[in-house]
Amino acid sequence: MKIGVFTEGGYQGKVQRNNPNMRTEYAWYVALDATHHQLPTIHELPDNSYDFGIMILPKKRQPLLNYPLLEHYKRVCKKVSVMQESYYNYWQDSEIIEQIWYFNFITEMDLIFCHNEVDLKYYRGLTGRKCEIMPTLMITDFVQTSPEKNESVMMGGNLVKDYGGIDSYMVAREITDNIWCPTTGRMKEEEKQMDINHLEWLWWIDWIYELSKHKYGIQLGTAAAGTFNLNCAYLGIPCVGYNNVNTQKCHPDLSVDVGDVESAKVLMKKLKEDKDFYDDCSKTAIQKYNQCFDEKVYIYTMKKVIQKVIEND
Repeated sequence: MKIGVFTEGGYQGKVQRNNPNMRTEYAWYVALDATHHQLPTIHELPDNSYDFGIMILPKKRQPLLNYPLLEHYKRVCKKVSVMQESYYNYWQDSEIIEQIWYFNFITEMDLIFCHNEVDLKYYRGLTGRKCEIMPTLMITDFVQTSPEKNESVMMGGNLVKDYGGIDSYMVAREITDNIWCPTTGRMKEEEKQMDINHLEWLWWIDWIYELSKHKYGIQLGTAAAGTFNLNCAYLGIPCVGYNNVNTQKCHPDLSVDVGDVESAKVLMKKLKEDKDFYDDCSKTAIQKYNQCFDEKVYIYTMKKVIQKVIEND
């Protein structure tokens, strides 16, 4: 089957397996052997160019309101889908006209892809359309890990609500002052004044190498793709996180209810103090990753889902 992907990304064509910035969405394209197109170029493509299309709509949709995107999308792809961006209801922060446009667009899809079970129920209930989970994925061919393993905690994101940074920071402080955090586009300048070590922006391949140096992970943010939780699992780093994140299933003994910071602190201290518990969590994380999120599992699952939509005429 021919699969086309359409986003605001500034490139055309296929993503190569040796791409050093193999973020989740790039991993999807590689595994599906999909061809990427920039959204503004979709009108240039011939009719029925693809059997199946996957579109990730930009967060800033004002320029699309008067552009016949849906018309071109259905012309270019025999079956059309949209991939959820960010957490499930982020789009309701937009202007009303953009919210209406977004809702009308996704209800025209043959399939809506979601990040997790919470999002699946939300979009299925909201739209009445067919919805499926798009599993978070890693392409690990060129991943290298560090031989050093520090008694340090890596947080999953900065001190903003979506990453639950303050919550994660307070849990990490239970066991160490050696706390690290990636730098994202949402980091507030004042955060640099705190006793947190910040990694500079890195290519994905370098991020995984740096993450592998740390012994503990913590992510108490909004449920979305759960890439940090999955990265930790692949590396065998126990990660304390919320149980509504799909990839947190790799860390079953470290999963807490949303908002249960108290239990998160208890588990973090247990990881520090109980070596057998730590080792079991590390081993389980790797096993669950291989069982549920390995690339072969992803390809089998997604090809089956997509083929079913294509054949449903």
